[in-house]
Amino acid sequence: MWYGLSSIFASFLNYLLTPYLTHYMSASVYGEMSLIYSAIPFMNVVYTYGMETTFFRFSNKDHNGKHVYNIGSISLIATTLVFTFIIITSRIPLANLLRVDEHPQFVTWAASIIAIDTLSTLPFAKLRNDGRPRKYAFIKVAGIILNILLVVFFYTILPSYAKNHSDTFIASWYSPSMGAGYYIIANLAMSIFTFLLLLPEFLSIRFDWDTKLWKEMLIYSAPLLIVGFGGVINETFDRIMLGWWSPAGDELAKKAEVGIYSACYKLSILITLFVRAFRMGAEPFFFQQARGEDAPKTYARVMNYFIMILCVMFLVVMLYLDIWKQFIRNPQMWTGLSVVPLLLIANMCLGAYYNLAIWYKLSHKTNAGATITIIGAIITLLINYVFIPHYSYIACAWATLACYGSMMLISYFWGQKVFPIPYNVSKLLRLFGVMLLVYALHYMVCQYVNVMGLRLLSGTSFMFIYLAFIFISQKEDLKTLPVIGKYIR
Repeated sequence: MWYGLSSIFASFLNYLLTPYLTHYMSASVYGEMSLIYSAIPFMNVVYTYGMETTFFRFSNKDHNGKHVYNIGSISLIATTLVFTFIIITSRIPLANLLRVDEHPQFVTWAASIIAIDTLSTLPFAKLRNDGRPRKYAFIKVAGIILNILLVVFFYTILPSYAKNHSDTFIASWYSPSMGAGYYIIANLAMSIFTFLLLLPEFLSIRFDWDTKLWKEMLIYSAPLLIVGFGGVINETFDRIMLGWWSPAGDELAKKAEVGIYSACYKLSILITLFVRAFRMGAEPFFFQQARGEDAPKTYARVMNYFIMILCVMFLVVMLYLDIWKQFIRNPQMWTGLSVVPLLLIANMCLGAYYNLAIWYKLSHKTNAGATITIIGAIITLLINYVFIPHYSYIACAWATLACYGSMMLISYFWGQKVFPIPYNVSKLLRLFGVMLLVYALHYMVCQYVNVMGLRLLSGTSFMFIYLAFIFISQKEDLKTLPVIGKYIR
């Protein structure tokens, strides 16, 4: 609960910057920022190479957690120095590749963010593994709050101050041409602040080396690196491809297309936040539950509740899209709203895949995860390569759905052969099917009704219908829940 809620809260605070940024940034500047932040997760995978999951696995296996922590940390420190040096010395060609050639310093700042975040990875994992959720939550939230304050300072306070006090030292910090740069600087300050709060955990690292164990950890994490690469290609690389192949005219127009798609992608916020929070708490939970005899039944129950919540979240967004689109303060970006239902369903599939993926992590078959993710990445690349030049960001949305849907199905059928889990597939399909039916009916109503109040009334009515369906069809399962169950009984 602490990990999940703190992650949701911290990420939600960060997402609240979307209306602010879409108000102060043009679509092209927002697109430029999105291109940089599409590359950062890609490099995060390289820098961390699956060491976080490896730490959880080996700490809960037959090894001393402190010993594993030391080895993993030393490995990350060494490789971080090498990777950062390579990126900074190659910043100009990388800036050209990302279509931000006017600001090669963005690449240097981004490399610094990645490096510092990498050094914070295992200290954060140690807090989770040691059962210290309050400190974990405080650091996450405090860092996000600092980031928000700095963004507001750079985009609202500093320009006004520079205009009225042009001869001062602080005024010299402001440059109208900086664009997305101030957001990156704020993010860098947040990373440094977070690392300083984690300094006690970082300074607890000792040179406690074990080459044999390190090789075992790398063997385990190597497929996870491939999984991470594929995951980033599936999740964020489409923005970079859109910047390359968009059918829009000049470079400015292409960046605007990226900005529109990225802003509309943020409307999948509820499902994205929940999936991320779920992963944060579920990974150590699943490994701990693996020791029990009823683990498969537990995993099946978790999936039931997980899909139930995701279906409700999908409807919360789509039945009230007239409200959620106000989250994007630039109405010109509303032209991309047609991608929202596709991206929501895609993220539902991704969430289900994370649930299903526990089979290859527990059975020590991380190569399977790599294979599945590679298949997903190939689907993403092919669909985007073929269709982006014709359909722009619509192709990106369909590619995301095809990718995550395929990964979910492959993982389910493969996993049932290796590590059978008694998922109630018919129940899950009913939840999803009725959800789609409710959305389709509301969509038909909105085609003939333009009055905001009536559209909201329609959405609310259909929401109550779906909640009633869940209560009636899932009543026996809901009774078993803590707190809520006693009221249902």
